[in-house]
Amino acid sequence: MTNLTLALDAMGGDHGPPITIPAALAILSKYHNINFIICGDSQAINSQLNQSPYFEHDRVSVYHCEQTVEMGDKPSFALRQKTKSSMRKCLDLVKEGKAQACISAGNTGALLAMAYYVLGMIPGISRPALVTVMPSLTGNRTYLLDLGANIDADEISLHQFALMGSVLAAEKAEQIKAEPRVALLNVGEEEIKGSDKIKRAAKLISEDQQINYVGYVEGNDIFSDKADVVVCDGFVGNVSLKACEGIAKLVAQSIKQAVGKSWVTRILSVFLLPILKKMYKQINPDQYNGASLLGVRGVVIKSHGNASIDGFRYAIKEAINEIEHQVPQRIEHQMENALNDRA
Repeated sequence: MTNLTLALDAMGGDHGPPITIPAALAILSKYHNINFIICGDSQAINSQLNQSPYFEHDRVSVYHCEQTVEMGDKPSFALRQKTKSSMRKCLDLVKEGKAQACISAGNTGALLAMAYYVLGMIPGISRPALVTVMPSLTGNRTYLLDLGANIDADEISLHQFALMGSVLAAEKAEQIKAEPRVALLNVGEEEIKGSDKIKRAAKLISEDQQINYVGYVEGNDIFSDKADVVVCDGFVGNVSLKACEGIAKLVAQSIKQAVGKSWVTRILSVFLLPILKKMYKQINPDQYNGASLLGVRGVVIKSHGNASIDGFRYAIKEAINEIEHQVPQRIEHQMENALNDRA
């Protein structure tokens, strides 16, 4: 296996090194071809590393950064004033070719602004998009984008999101699809419904021979396996994602409360436990953590700020998958084809 180097922003998120470092060590124990450059406060990082005396020192290097991008920092401020931050250093390492991916749980707006500035955009892509996977009733996964990189997006951007999402869905390891089904999120499935922007986007996407467009889907269809890729603007996508996460937590908490209500339910739970565990595993948000920033010239993964160790570990695994499947390079190739077709 080819050795890979990942740049890890240890200081990002709500918890920093107590979450990011154990997650990295868990990856090191499973993937023997992975190396980390961990960026941040070296004292805090080494304190966490020293709690695990079995980690392989030769596969981890620590780069001290005197600045941290705070969750409340405005993107413009972080871009101008936090040039010595752990987040910025991770992106610089990708730009310099010293790392193949950047993983951060830090300020989303700052990460987007820095990635755009440091890495630049793939030719033909005007805006980056955040994408993540969602569960479905059939056990397959659906890619949803954009999740908030662009609060508003015109029909041209939505067309580009569809193309990038299609490439990602086609190149992932677990369920490679030659022609992923791509749909637009709308208020109804009928062609007459939706805003003028959505209708214009539908026309552009349907005319693109590189995209297997299947029409509109509604919010409840995200989980029905009607499409492999669901496209929307960042405002709609972010609201949809947060609502789904809230429902998952509600279901999990409701199950716990119901089980503990009486001795009868506690006895029944012994027999139902395997089923309940399977249900929770399917909807547990941790396993879907790690949104990919598509469109920039490099692999950039954004973890939830409040992710657990398990959740952050999934974000690192997402970075590994995208490197191995050369997702940015394949998107660039598809955009070259699209531009040539228009010429």
